[in-house]
Amino acid sequence: MDDYQLLADLHKPGRRQGPGGDAETERALDLAGIDRSAPLKIADIGCGTGASTLLLARLLNARITAVDFLQDFLDVLEQQAEKLGVADRVSTLACSMDALPFADEALDVIWSEGAIYNIGFEKGVAEWKRFLKPGGLLVASEITWLTDTRPAELQEYWEREYPEIDLASAKIRVLEKHGYAPVGYFVLPERCWLDEYYRPMQARFDDFLERHGHSTEARAIVAAEQREISLYETCKAHVSYGVYIARKPG
Repeated sequence: MDDYQLLADLHKPGRRQGPGGDAETERALDLAGIDRSAPLKIADIGCGTGASTLLLARLLNARITAVDFLQDFLDVLEQQAEKLGVADRVSTLACSMDALPFADEALDVIWSEGAIYNIGFEKGVAEWKRFLKPGGLLVASEITWLTDTRPAELQEYWEREYPEIDLASAKIRVLEKHGYAPVGYFVLPERCWLDEYYRPMQARFDDFLERHGHSTEARAIVAAEQREISLYETCKAHVSYGVYIARKPG
């Protein structure tokens, strides 16, 4: 099993595959001014096991296409959608986010929590724009510097992991550059990292290592995750996810 498969195995049991929270998803809905009764077509890109997809399906009168590269994650999402009684509102699509099959101007909303970094923020907002109807909305969370300077250790780590990391002002300029009108922005609080993502993941480490015989590769993945968690705990004043809401002009 390669590192990618090991990472998927570690994260598949998690409700979330990145920082986030139900209250923050609802806050983004409210800031976007989305009419909860309107019949909408939404794509949740990089949905993982579906925390945001399932909440949107419960709150909105929408048809949601949940997109992820990993069918294993989508299988979990489908099971949960059945259990919650929203399977009729959710369809799944296993594909890469840089090869989406949607028709031009087919979507009212593109949603992407903690996932756009896989394609890169600028590439994502640029390439996905054509799928939005005039007046359609993009809602995406993106790793973001909170301060103009930060500890060298943190800077080096995130610039190695994701060179596109930047301040919110730079991300908003990217949205404007590609023809969006920014609507709203807020920062995910500490709870979204620790309670919703890191602590549940840490609780899975022992089972994960046991499943993989405490292999060198499995132990390396746990060590890398622990390193990221430790950096966040030490330097959380300097980095978080920003939630960006922008409209394609009509």
